[in-house]
Amino acid sequence: MLTSIRPDRDAVTLAVSGLLGGLLLWLLGLHTQGGDPFSAPWVTLVPLTAMAAAELLRRNAPRTALAVGTLALVADQFTRGSLATILMFTDVMYAAVLYGTPAAARRLPVATLLVTVASTIGFLAWFRKPEALLIGLVIGLVSFIPALTGVSVRSHRTAADAARLAAAQTARLAEMDRTQAVIAERARMARELHDMVANHLSAVAIHSTAALSIDDAETSRNALKVIRENSVEGLAEMRRLIGLLREGGEDDVPAAAPTLAALDTLIEQTNANGASGGLVCTLEDTRDPGADALPTPVELAAYRIVQESLTNALKHAAPGPVVVRLGRSGELLTVEVTSVFGGRTGPTAPGSGAGLVGMRERVALLGGTFGAGAEPGGDGAKIWRVRAELPAREREMRE
Repeated sequence: MLTSIRPDRDAVTLAVSGLLGGLLLWLLGLHTQGGDPFSAPWVTLVPLTAMAAAELLRRNAPRTALAVGTLALVADQFTRGSLATILMFTDVMYAAVLYGTPAAARRLPVATLLVTVASTIGFLAWFRKPEALLIGLVIGLVSFIPALTGVSVRSHRTAADAARLAAAQTARLAEMDRTQAVIAERARMARELHDMVANHLSAVAIHSTAALSIDDAETSRNALKVIRENSVEGLAEMRRLIGLLREGGEDDVPAAAPTLAALDTLIEQTNANGASGGLVCTLEDTRDPGADALPTPVELAAYRIVQESLTNALKHAAPGPVVVRLGRSGELLTVEVTSVFGGRTGPTAPGSGAGLVGMRERVALLGGTFGAGAEPGGDGAKIWRVRAELPAREREMRE
């Protein structure tokens, strides 16, 4: 408790300066009035000392300082008076408004204004001389003007604190936005990397396993051929992704994103990779050839969904047909991939589930719907169906 009311350096400086200044004026015999009824010179030092003590409390206890200072100022009027006492009171009044409670900061300027007006009217009625207006002016300079100055400084400090708080909040929001942007970009990079490379690496894994497990020269030769093709294509995809990530690359022309027009090539590649597993992939495109072009994000998302679905079929599907269906109904693009559900003999590749997560994220970013799961087939066998509905117009996509 004692530490909380310890005066700061400024308060001590003002108190000591005011006290020494008052002592100097007292030694020189400079007073503000005659001093009735207490005309002894030493009496002037009592309110001077009390006012200096009030200065020590100006910041940590402004209400107490103002009460002590007011009593000291009133007592000073019954002595010969000291200019230092009056000047220190103006600082105590200023500090009471600046460091006091918000209620005090609102009430003190009004109270001092009323006191100033009432005193002016009272002295004018008492003395009935125009010189009485000077008394009111002095009272206003001693009380109202310091209080008004304290209000102004306090308002500026409040505004500065609000500006600093707003700046800090803006900085925090900017940091949160930056963090979210980094997370979103990392997720996008993970999706792109998985979708571009998983298909080729799955084919490499399956055919290398087949070459190792089947001791046949022709089988090994065909497997190595497929492995080489997928390795070359996978490296090309990796270089494209690295080129997109590199800043200020030598090639200023960005690589074109794959579209649905390239599905024929993708299906041919899947048939080549899945021939050993008994997979036969076909494309059924029921879209109107004269329909409006799709936005680039929709084209890319649809292509990646088909690519990942074919990769999953290559890794997990049982021998049988793999059908890719594209359709457009109104403002929706429908992408559907079906394959035979079940295990198969021969080499397979492990899965992590990242493909389904990536497809679901792509569809959610575009504001579409996505579903994947096993369903009963027409001949009693189960099929694995991946279905996505994407908006066909960019204005309907989520930002």
